[in-house]
Amino acid sequence: MSAPSAAPLAPSPAYLARTVPIDDPGDLLRYLPAPTPGAALSWIRGGEGLVAWGEIARFRTTGPARFDDADNHWSEFMSRCVVRDEVGLPGTGPLAFGSFAFSADSPAGGVLIVPEVILGRRDGAAWLTVVTPGSLGPLPDLPAHLASVAPLTEATTAAFAAGARDEAAWLAEVGQVISAIRSGEVAKVVVARDLIATTTAPIDVRRTLGHLASAYATSWTFAVDGLIGATPELLLRRERGLLASRVLAGTIRRTGDADVDATHAAALAHSSKDLEEHEYAVDSLLESLRDHVATTSCPEVPFILQLPNVMHLATDVTAVPDADSTEVSSLAFAALLHPTAAVCGTPTAEAARVLAAHEGMDRNRYAGPVGWMGGDGDGEWAIALRTARAVTDRTWQLFAGCGIMAASDPAAEWAESEAKLAPMREAITAS
Repeated sequence: MSAPSAAPLAPSPAYLARTVPIDDPGDLLRYLPAPTPGAALSWIRGGEGLVAWGEIARFRTTGPARFDDADNHWSEFMSRCVVRDEVGLPGTGPLAFGSFAFSADSPAGGVLIVPEVILGRRDGAAWLTVVTPGSLGPLPDLPAHLASVAPLTEATTAAFAAGARDEAAWLAEVGQVISAIRSGEVAKVVVARDLIATTTAPIDVRRTLGHLASAYATSWTFAVDGLIGATPELLLRRERGLLASRVLAGTIRRTGDADVDATHAAALAHSSKDLEEHEYAVDSLLESLRDHVATTSCPEVPFILQLPNVMHLATDVTAVPDADSTEVSSLAFAALLHPTAAVCGTPTAEAARVLAAHEGMDRNRYAGPVGWMGGDGDGEWAIALRTARAVTDRTWQLFAGCGIMAASDPAAEWAESEAKLAPMREAITAS
């Protein structure tokens, strides 16, 4: 266990949280008060979800125990928080937004942020949550808040450059990974690459998030501690006694031509290489859950998930925790599943060793869990894909990864990574 990094909490009760119903606030992202990446907290899908601002508490963790430590910090916080929730929906009450490093060795570690103000909408209901230390103050006046929101800054341009490895070097490493797979050392390895974007001026993260939420409405558009993106892959949702996960593995690029894309979709659905890759990912998830669930529902055949830039083989899995796991939090379940075969490989330990030898970079929080958790432990955690992190106010690191199999072609994998980088390349300079 790593030593707690946060200051001791004040004697109980130290915090009060109140959630009230409100009229539909409209576009949630327009309430984010400032353009800086660190000021934004969001979790939006299909126009619904959560945005938040202000900071009541922040908990940082590191190392292999980063998930357990964060869970413990949140439990301690909630033990000292009085909650008055007049709405009672998933996402109401006090929340913690979190993001965690892919690797236990990464200095990026993990973070949970407890915001002061949370604005949410779901299934026709909207609400406002305020968390305060000491005593319950007045609720924010949303029209007055909107009047104080900083105007959007002008769109910027960006120059893109190779990160840890250029194309030739990355292709060479992928070739070596394929050799390791064909030798029987490992069955699948997910190899990522990074791209560095340098902008002519600091980007307005609200503009970037707005573009992602509009262009990729079926994905989860997130912002946590300077990490932003629109991920299509739900790692784990725990909601009222039910677990859910969406597995993605097997990808083909879209062309924009409906007839050609239909042909590509059919090819993807029958590709032995992609179906095998997808099967590894589903089996990895089921194996991780096996000792913690009473029942599981998993379709035998994946469906085609169509995004604006790519198509994926996808499987939605649901499960009910067993009697010994009903109190396990959504974050703890997410930690149990991480890393999945979809972002690491299979077998996991062997794939991680091959990845470490050939990827040549720290993934930071790319491909790690990102999401939110409520006071009751329910929450949603996705895999941080189609993502970028703020390095400085004008420098961003973009990531993409590809599942490498014995039948993989390095050039085709490079083309796939380019397609996966497209959402963030476009979003950073979106007008």
